[in-house]
Amino acid sequence: MKTIISPSLLAADFLKLKDEIEMINNSEADWLHLDVMDGVFVPNISFGFPILEAVSKVCTKPLDVHFMIVHPERYIEQTARLGIMMMNVHYEACTHLHRTIQEIHAAGMKAGVTLNPATPVCVLEDIIRDVDMVLLMSVNPGFGGQKFIENTIRKVERLRKMISEAETHTLIEVDGGVQAETAPRLVKAGVDVLVSGSYVFKSTDPCSTIQALKKL
Repeated sequence: MKTIISPSLLAADFLKLKDEIEMINNSEADWLHLDVMDGVFVPNISFGFPILEAVSKVCTKPLDVHFMIVHPERYIEQTARLGIMMMNVHYEACTHLHRTIQEIHAAGMKAGVTLNPATPVCVLEDIIRDVDMVLLMSVNPGFGGQKFIENTIRKVERLRKMISEAETHTLIEVDGGVQAETAPRLVKAGVDVLVSGSYVFKSTDPCSTIQALKKL
């Protein structure tokens, strides 16, 4: 399977948001990644449902939404009504993770689970067959432009082994510090989906940057 590229809207120019989304529409990007932050679960506030709704109306690519918030289960139905493809919630934010995953599926969306850098992949051993995708944070969540955490490579390899042993088709996604040097190593380790923010949106030619990532 070819690598799935999901540029992160957090790094876009929000004064030119429609133009940025049109660039994504016309590029080889597979998905568009949206980071929702509440200033409680992570030390930053990004955007909420008004932006999600506006983007959903003009973006032709499937939306990959990463909720960095407390109590994400409260917003499942609201998210589903926007036609979101993937609702990704943090393991660390969900007391009843299995129930939340089932509710996301019942609402018609794919369910993703995110792990912070300090959370080991073994916590998903008993639920990996229920999850459509696992997002491994390769930086501490909350801010873009951080340095890639090297242990992520070994973490991907452990997760890939778990998925293989479970004989499931769960995707592995990585977000944080994904660029020309780290992306090939991540793909080699077993990553299916690359999230890239600053490296794509701050480049002189975002479409060519996406194309280069897509070829990995």
